[in-house]
Amino acid sequence: MNRDGQKRESELIKLISAEKLPRHVAIIMDGNGRWARKQGLPRIAGHREGMNTLKEIITCANELGINVVTLYAFSTENWKRPSWEVEFLMRLPEEYLKTELQPLIEKNIVIRAMGDLEQLPAVTKRAIKNALQATKDNTGMILNFALNYGGRNEILNAVKKIAERVQEGALKPEEISEDLFTRYLYTGDLPDPDLLIRPSGELRISNFLLWQLAYTELWFTRTLWPDFNKEHFLKAILDYQERERRFGGINKI
Repeated sequence: MNRDGQKRESELIKLISAEKLPRHVAIIMDGNGRWARKQGLPRIAGHREGMNTLKEIITCANELGINVVTLYAFSTENWKRPSWEVEFLMRLPEEYLKTELQPLIEKNIVIRAMGDLEQLPAVTKRAIKNALQATKDNTGMILNFALNYGGRNEILNAVKKIAERVQEGALKPEEISEDLFTRYLYTGDLPDPDLLIRPSGELRISNFLLWQLAYTELWFTRTLWPDFNKEHFLKAILDYQERERRFGGINKI
């Protein structure tokens, strides 16, 4: 990065209020394939370049003091992609963690994963299991990967589990509340995202955290994920800090 870029980042960091940081930031890492096509490269080159972006954003979020970052890494719909691309994507966690696990451990970061993980290939499950075990005693920022994840599936799974408890007599229908339902989601012990970031110009949430995003602030950019950088991330945080979050209420005068 040149000096002008470093200067802009430094100026943006000075504007950020530590008291108004989002506790939980969710990111849809979108645009890898389009980035590769624009460069005249195969799609897998875009996914690999996207990993470099991931490293930079995780480092920045951790340094800022954000508590949770959830990344949409692979959706239940992504299985529809060509088999060669799916196979490559399934090996990315292993490739990423091979070089980044130790630095993440040293930064006291906790790695988590959510989704239908049992359906993942053995090599992917092995890499994830190793990372979860290696960071389970850490106490810092939670880095939560959504793998083979779909928001509708998550809600259906929660409904089935609650229905089973009602059928067993361990729970009464009238005892079902928003708080109880939330505890049956993958993110049951995490705060809902305060901010959702989606690069690439798409203006939708694509079956991501459907329940949890009810009052999340949304931030979109046309920048493709491999070109997304620390400056973009800082601008998203600053934009979030300028918004009024009323949660259905009104401003106090």
